[in-house]
Amino acid sequence: MPLSRRALLLNATLVSTVPAALCFSRSAAGVESLDVPDLAQALRAGAAVAAFRHAYAPGTFDPPGFTLEQCATQRNLDDDGRAQARRIGAWFAAQGLQPSAVKSSPWCRCIETATLAFGAVERWAALGSVRTGTDAASSQVAALRQALAKVPQGRFEVWVSHQFTLSALLGESTASGEGLVLRAAPGGGPPVLLGRLPPA
Repeated sequence: MPLSRRALLLNATLVSTVPAALCFSRSAAGVESLDVPDLAQALRAGAAVAAFRHAYAPGTFDPPGFTLEQCATQRNLDDDGRAQARRIGAWFAAQGLQPSAVKSSPWCRCIETATLAFGAVERWAALGSVRTGTDAASSQVAALRQALAKVPQGRFEVWVSHQFTLSALLGESTASGEGLVLRAAPGGGPPVLLGRLPPA
């Protein structure tokens, strides 16, 4: 299972059950982001979203002719991906972080990631996989920005989506199982990236 090469071991005084891969990282621009304890505090403060790429699913694209209604026709998590999803949920539980909502792309690998990590999940088409640069992608990005701006202080949400969708939203690449902690930008521009939760 791929792990962040830039991950540093988390201080043992945090929580002994926290996966070692959940640690300090740098943004794609090379600017040091908040470390994980600070990101946990940022989520507690609210008005934020932890936007994850789905956990590890072997392959690159869905098979030709796949349908959203039939998981067997899609690219899905393997056992490593399922274990990764559970570790994501375990970290949030260990930190005492309870999202006010968990929203997922309607693709099965995203729903399974969210369900294994958090339980109840709301399917949301805006988190579905996009083709960057299309009108549909622009519409989805606008919907995501609007939703992010509506998350109130004292609450945070978890979103589970895809590499292409998160890239369209923020212009940042993400690894399988990696989370981006986001806040809305003034004026409705690209979200503010507070930091990354590297793959568990």
